[in-house]
Amino acid sequence: MSLISALANVHVTGKFGDHEGKNNLLKISETKNLLIVQIVHYKSSKISFENIDIDGLKLIDEPMKVINNNDTRILWNGPKNWLLVSTKKELLKNILQNFNETNFAVTDISHSKAVIEMEGKEVKEVLKKGCPFNFNNLEKNNSINSIYNGIAFTIDMMNDNPDKVRLFALRSFGESLYHSITDSSLEFGYAGL
Repeated sequence: MSLISALANVHVTGKFGDHEGKNNLLKISETKNLLIVQIVHYKSSKISFENIDIDGLKLIDEPMKVINNNDTRILWNGPKNWLLVSTKKELLKNILQNFNETNFAVTDISHSKAVIEMEGKEVKEVLKKGCPFNFNNLEKNNSINSIYNGIAFTIDMMNDNPDKVRLFALRSFGESLYHSITDSSLEFGYAGL
């Protein structure tokens, strides 16, 4: 089965908004071909999740925390609930072997998410326009679940110099989130990549 982009009908490349004479435009792109897996540790489980290794990373149950290496990021999504995002699609086999269904719920949601990546010094200003979270407190390797103009989404703060985030939304809301983000970016100017 081939992957059909969640934003294929709306994402366009080029420069938009107030971009004339500016060198540091926001960059907005769709990220495709990622492995996205939700992992939940059951309350009734008798085993610890702390000793399980995924691509050299261990799960931690600390709010807003993201652990990562060059290929994989594991976002805290709630108590004993994580979102694994990786460029290594073959990790799914390892995850299914290490997380048995008696103790964990493992769901591959790679095809059910739209992923938008934003980079630039005005990223937090764009996010403030539609989300009630205090983005002054968001730092590198933090993640949150919130809403943007009524659309539920997850933010993964990948870097803070310059600000770089990944936004995850349900595929069915991907186009609406994309339009909201790009409309909010027009004031600063952005480059669709």
